[in-house]
Amino acid sequence: MNNFHSNHFHRRIPIPDNEETLVEIGQRIQAHKETLSDRGRRRHLSWGMDFDSRSVILAQEIGEDWDESNKELWRKNQARVREEIKLEFGEFGIEGKIENFIAIGSKPFSILSYHNRFFHQVRHAYIVGAYFPALVGACALGERILNHLMIDLRQFFSATPEYRRVYRKKSFDDWDVPIDTLLAWGVLLPDVADELRSLKSLRHRSIHFNVETYESFKDDALTAILHLRTIINRQFGTHGAQPWFIEGTKGHQFISREWDSHPFVQTYFLHNCPFVGPLFSVEHSEKGWQFIDFPDYGEGGWSDEEFAKAFDERTPEMLAQTPASRRSET
Repeated sequence: MNNFHSNHFHRRIPIPDNEETLVEIGQRIQAHKETLSDRGRRRHLSWGMDFDSRSVILAQEIGEDWDESNKELWRKNQARVREEIKLEFGEFGIEGKIENFIAIGSKPFSILSYHNRFFHQVRHAYIVGAYFPALVGACALGERILNHLMIDLRQFFSATPEYRRVYRKKSFDDWDVPIDTLLAWGVLLPDVADELRSLKSLRHRSIHFNVETYESFKDDALTAILHLRTIINRQFGTHGAQPWFIEGTKGHQFISREWDSHPFVQTYFLHNCPFVGPLFSVEHSEKGWQFIDFPDYGEGGWSDEEFAKAFDERTPEMLAQTPASRRSET
């Protein structure tokens, strides 16, 4: 077995720019996989680099019983993050901005899709004190996520009874229709559907004129953002207990073979997730993240459990490496 293989297919594919849709990319990836003789011994590595966990650092209380070196390390980290927030959001009213930054929590690890830049904008609005734009933006993004899921994926479910209700519509403003339909199709997780219904109720109360909402814009905006954060984390997150992930692997998560052809996973995950064997390695350079893998793991298929076992039992000496990496170790 050769010790290095560079294959463009194993790298993440960029989101299309009015040329190829996510649906078409997912279909192309599946078609390419059919040409690989060792596809049964590979799985898609769950991968996403859109996250911001700095609020966790700021929210951490430094314990009186901690040793001094640990206390000093945390003080330096918190001071660094405060300076980053000051540069990013401006010095005026910085204490309130930091309080808001902590309140909305971390941005979850997420695959790259339509929602990322808009969620960033919603978070930004809340942090700087623009609570009504943050509230409206969070509600609008929830509706946009539902519409993308419905319009992107309905073609895969044309044989279902729900399809007749949705196949002609260009958009959906009655949230219950896409929520119920996507639940029936096994696209939405049940807890995500609950979060979307809660966000829907908040949207109706906030968007339609109601004088009582003037006193609650900040609290309502925070509630909406936290609903949206949970929706993104559960439906689009790169790690967790979602049913499409193989359970129990150490350090990385992989998409189950049973799920990688599901329309939702195929469309939204595969373009982010390299198709690797258990002995792959990852390197970072000025070109970004690179995935190094062996060219052929042999014919035949592994169950998810067998793949997980091969991954968990690997040692550093077994991993695929670039020639440059091997030379640096000698």
